[in-house]
Amino acid sequence: MKDRMSLVGNEQKFQSRVDAEEKVEPKDWMPEKYRQNLIRQISQHAHSEVIGEQPEGNWISRAPTLERKAILMAKVQDEMEHAQLLYSAAETLGKSREAMINDLINGKSKYSNVFNYPAFTWADVAVIGWLVDGAAIVNQVANSKGSYGPYVRALERICYEESFHLKQGHDNVVFLATGTEMQRTMLQEALNRWW
Repeated sequence: MKDRMSLVGNEQKFQSRVDAEEKVEPKDWMPEKYRQNLIRQISQHAHSEVIGEQPEGNWISRAPTLERKAILMAKVQDEMEHAQLLYSAAETLGKSREAMINDLINGKSKYSNVFNYPAFTWADVAVIGWLVDGAAIVNQVANSKGSYGPYVRALERICYEESFHLKQGHDNVVFLATGTEMQRTMLQEALNRWW
């Protein structure tokens, strides 16, 4: 009975801290459901960063100019860095990176399925940068207002860098949209696929 009362007291204190918008840190007491939900959410986000760079990474060697290659290479490096930040944040909750990656490989853990779509043309890379990164920013900014300190701090950096990816995608879309008829057609087809 005493343990049950203590648990209820801890949950009330925890909820009061969250309601007061205080950040929860790794060594703080937290309900097990909160911990497990964070592990699921953060690891899924990390997995999405790893899987998400693959359609674009395949285009580094085929980018139309040296400048576009360098931009895309930097973006892919950023995405992998984001995954590292997120795996580190999730590890503070008591689950190892190896276990999270094994869950991904075994299908126990998920990632954003938008990354299952192929990038057939260079225009797909442009549209991914514009639409997919734009949508990611909306979700990530909302999550950056959350209660778990390590995740919030990782997201502050990630959102800052994602805004550059969005600008790069937009610049690439504008370039193709004002290019040749073939470039405009390729862009429209990619836009139709990704919209």
